[in-house]
Amino acid sequence: MITRITGLLSRVLDEEVRVQVGGLEYQVLVAEFVRRNLQTRTGQEITLHTSHFFEGNPMQGRVVPRLIGFLSEVELDFFDLFCTVDKIGVRKALKALVRPVREIANAIHRQDSKWLTTLPGVGAATAEHIVTTLKRKVTRYALGSETAEAGAVGTNGEVAPAAVVVSGNAVEDAYQALLSLGLNPVEARNRLDRALTGGRTFGSAQEVLAEIYKRP
Repeated sequence: MITRITGLLSRVLDEEVRVQVGGLEYQVLVAEFVRRNLQTRTGQEITLHTSHFFEGNPMQGRVVPRLIGFLSEVELDFFDLFCTVDKIGVRKALKALVRPVREIANAIHRQDSKWLTTLPGVGAATAEHIVTTLKRKVTRYALGSETAEAGAVGTNGEVAPAAVVVSGNAVEDAYQALLSLGLNPVEARNRLDRALTGGRTFGSAQEVLAEIYKRP
């Protein structure tokens, strides 16, 4: 399976981009927020983190492999998580992701079903189901703790800050611990935001909390 592709961005279309790698041009399906980030970068070298799915009806003898791409592994991870919600398939998920991952994850985290209904194809019942399924799984995405790879180059040519690496459910566990200590959700998220900067690696909630409480 192709997990990453680097090449020249040759075309940006409504729901896909084309990436030229040597003598081959790859069709890569993208979410709207990814398309917006790429629409001014035609002719530039880009890297997309990718996954596959098969589209079509095997009973009719036609199944087409499709490539899906995101600008970071975190975005791809969130997409995979979003697809675990019952009745949200790959195409519906791609259509829904018109806003950055952090914004959607924040809405799920604060259980804002009304906000989620502003996403294409997401009705009230689906929004409630998204919240129920994912509300305890999206903390690290809502905090944006892994929004860029270390050394990644942004669209303005600047080097992005090094990503924070967090193992397992360390962020979620740390968040719940902060709530149990009496912080409200906004204070807890703000403290985690400040701690999860600078390219550090955290292996447990205890390490995250130690970083928070050593800060003024």
